[in-house]
Amino acid sequence: MNQKEIKELIEFLVEKDIAEFELQRGDMKLLIKRGASAPPAQVVQVAPGMVPGHAVAVASAPPSSPPSPTSSTADSGGPASGAAPAPPVAAAEADLFILKSPIVGTFYEAPSPGAPPFVKLGDAVKEGQVLCIIEAMKLMNEIEADVSGVIVKMFVSNASPVEYGMPLFGIRRA
Repeated sequence: MNQKEIKELIEFLVEKDIAEFELQRGDMKLLIKRGASAPPAQVVQVAPGMVPGHAVAVASAPPSSPPSPTSSTADSGGPASGAAPAPPVAAAEADLFILKSPIVGTFYEAPSPGAPPFVKLGDAVKEGQVLCIIEAMKLMNEIEADVSGVIVKMFVSNASPVEYGMPLFGIRRA
């Protein structure tokens, strides 16, 4: 579920005057709560540091007091977790090219079950080389490298759901 779909859902809930809504699809859980006395809000916030595939959206009336991350999201170890772990992560990944998912679907590291993966950590890749497949609506979409370099980070495991814009690979440019 992308940000546009969440916004449309919130607008529908406001139109129908629904105060609380919860949706769960596989690993993704979406919870929307609106205050009864508050005017309709157009604010959608995704909690930082959430595990990929999980999103929590909260529609709240007072945009003047944005929520702060809680200790549970700061302890998740994600790249956007807290102020203390951010500098080392940012410094280590500053020179990486992050290849992001161009579509929503299911990530596959190999062309077929049992076949060797397209790439693994430490592999040198060239621009235009196929790195993975993302299945969307029964179509297999080959995802190619945008730059030449070495695969130093894989953000997604095989057969995992991915969202639009989600990091897939970290490539150190050659």
